[in-house]
Amino acid sequence: MTRRTVLGGAALAPAATSATLPRKADFPVTGENVCLNNARWHPMSRGTRKAMEEFLDYRATGGIEGMEHGPRLQSVARQRFAELVHAEAGEIALVQSTTMGENLVVRGLGLPERGGNVVTDALHFQGSLFMYRELEKQGLEVRVVKPRGDWRIHLEDMERQIDRNTRLVAVSQISMITGFEHDLKRVSEMAQARGALVYADIIQAAGAMPIDVKAAGVDFAACSSFKWLMGDFGMGFLYAKKEHLGGRIGRALHGYRQAHTTYHLLPHEGQGESFIEFEAGRDAAGYFEVSSMATVVAAGVGHSLGYLLGVGVENIARHREPLMKKLRREMPGLGFACLTPEEARGPILAIAKKDAGAKHGARLKAAKVDVSVYPHRIRVSPSVYNDEGDVERLLEALS
Repeated sequence: MTRRTVLGGAALAPAATSATLPRKADFPVTGENVCLNNARWHPMSRGTRKAMEEFLDYRATGGIEGMEHGPRLQSVARQRFAELVHAEAGEIALVQSTTMGENLVVRGLGLPERGGNVVTDALHFQGSLFMYRELEKQGLEVRVVKPRGDWRIHLEDMERQIDRNTRLVAVSQISMITGFEHDLKRVSEMAQARGALVYADIIQAAGAMPIDVKAAGVDFAACSSFKWLMGDFGMGFLYAKKEHLGGRIGRALHGYRQAHTTYHLLPHEGQGESFIEFEAGRDAAGYFEVSSMATVVAAGVGHSLGYLLGVGVENIARHREPLMKKLRREMPGLGFACLTPEEARGPILAIAKKDAGAKHGARLKAAKVDVSVYPHRIRVSPSVYNDEGDVERLLEALS
């Protein structure tokens, strides 16, 4: 493939896909091991790797043929993510990570300086809980709802913590710890009835199950690209409902990507009231995109988003369902207790057993079965290339 072909848009074209699953041939990992650990980070597809390599070829040979190529790749990624979550492209900002997205929301709301409280829960992402704990030291009131014995966050427990002084309710749609799934629509209705805004961490949901941020009613949502979006570290997406921009939320940080710049300084540049003029953007990018982005990641995730849209997240969720049911059915007989509520639709199944890591970690590794192993818990997370044979390999390694 020549540079002209790449710049002409071949790398931007979505992969030719069908709904037939599993898709083992698309992912090199299937020839290496049984990977049921996609909630950690999703292995790249052959197409995603190729798209990134094509951009690296462009970067290695100079940009004289098309300086707009990088921004175009970023624009494709933004547009495809917006389509995936049923938002408008102007409501999507490119950010470095999920955590950066949540930080930008919190700081854009003026917390903790403007007072009020934040309601979250103990199954939210650990980095987020650390952030709120640190802001608590600065005067922010933080209310943390804990799960009951059934490992669910009950809505009535959250509702008791939300009042007229609640500025933000922050949750993970799918908990990375147990796979618990929040009903975002009910959380949003409950919070907004008291004037609070809702932020959702969707990193363990986007790309793995259907998401409609409009129907869910959330005000903000963020995710990185390296999990179920099948991209890489260094870039993610922040959704912000357009009616809040410049109203209930402002710019927490400032940088060149947020504004169009006009100089009146050098010869032939015309005259102006100032030597430099800025026109700040009014979309999500204008509020949250501060500095340069990892464009090679944009090249990869732009391709993988096209792949996901082609395959269809509904088909991905449907393919995963019998695998999860088989795991639920078989795990109790191996001495494991399921922590993930049965009604959860996400891609994570968490199972608990005393000393699970010490008892099973080495054998899983020897069998080349990749899952997340913790001292007393194992997390299984199948994807588009997994099948019942992979589940059987896991069960054999655990038995």
